[in-house]
Amino acid sequence: MSFQEFEPNESLAEKTYNTVETAADTGKVVVGTNEVTKAIERNNAELVVIAGNVSPQEIVMHIPALASERDADYTFVPDKEELGLAAGINVQSAAIAITQTGNAEDEVEDVASKARELLDSEEDEEEEE
Repeated sequence: MSFQEFEPNESLAEKTYNTVETAADTGKVVVGTNEVTKAIERNNAELVVIAGNVSPQEIVMHIPALASERDADYTFVPDKEELGLAAGINVQSAAIAITQTGNAEDEVEDVASKARELLDSEEDEEEEE
């Protein structure tokens, strides 16, 4: 069973990486599961990004539920290495949170909106079953 509630398409994943990169350069991004969890709990997360290839999955499994509970937008990307690079670090990152959007405000809202659409469509499919 996967913790990933929806599968982002390639274009959303690429836009998410670019948004994280812009926010890291001009705003503020926190990196790592513990820091992301704190940002969500403190209602500081503008957008949470979770890598889909985290092993073991239990490392990040709590993040979607916590983000939903705190009304924080979140999305998934395929690769933790690429997520780390986009966040401006030279190591892998299981999750990041954009806490200050900088010049990426419109992009953050666009990614969040598309992620909400995907999440809503997955929930609708589950209800039909």
